[in-house]
Amino acid sequence: MLRKIEVVPHNPNWSHLFKVEAEKIAAVLGQEVIAIHHIGSTAILTISAKPIIDLLVEVHRIEKIDDFNSAMMKLGYQPKGEYGIPGRRFFTKGGDTTRSHHVHTFQTRNPEVERHLNFRDYLIGHPDAAQAYSDLKEKLAKQFPTDIEGYQEGKRGFIEETDCRAKAWRGRSQS
Repeated sequence: MLRKIEVVPHNPNWSHLFKVEAEKIAAVLGQEVIAIHHIGSTAILTISAKPIIDLLVEVHRIEKIDDFNSAMMKLGYQPKGEYGIPGRRFFTKGGDTTRSHHVHTFQTRNPEVERHLNFRDYLIGHPDAAQAYSDLKEKLAKQFPTDIEGYQEGKRGFIEETDCRAKAWRGRSQS
């Protein structure tokens, strides 16, 4: 069965679903956890999103996370290893048609942590950019209803450009 790409209006319950899942993951990973962040479009209150909660887990030692695969599986997660991003441990919850959560785990100070947080915070702080991203995702979901690669590729340019803007914006706001 093909995975349907669904982009829906923001659901105020997403922040609650993030908190519930973050507590479960923190209990499993214990002392390895430094912080758990709500990332992705479900973390941005004003935009449409695929209804999948993305959690970014910062940990002390990424190589230790493999030791928790069985415990994460008991929570309903499938371990995917790096899954295309070196230094990450990625977990998905739910099958292709019932996907509900993604867990992106990085060792603290990995540049991907800052990139994801910058992107999220930039869109929260720039409503016009957030709306443009929302509109793009809605358009791409209609254009590629069962083609996740086409959907992702269609977002690539926007994400890369926004990553650059977000990094510059973060640099200005911290100086």
